[in-house]
Amino acid sequence: MAKPNYSFEKRQRELAKKKKQDEKEAKKRAEREARAAAAGPAPEPEPDSDPAG
Repeated sequence: MAKPNYSFEKRQRELAKKKKQDEKEAKKRAEREARAAAAGPAPEPEPDSDPAG
């Protein structure tokens, strides 16, 4: 009987955890972008004064 490859199993668990975390982050990012789009474009800051003097 072959011995178990615990390193492989651990790596697979780590990859699954990272994939799940990335999906969650992508979902949050999409929700933030949707909220920002619904709120309207952010006004651009106006320059305080002429930098030339």
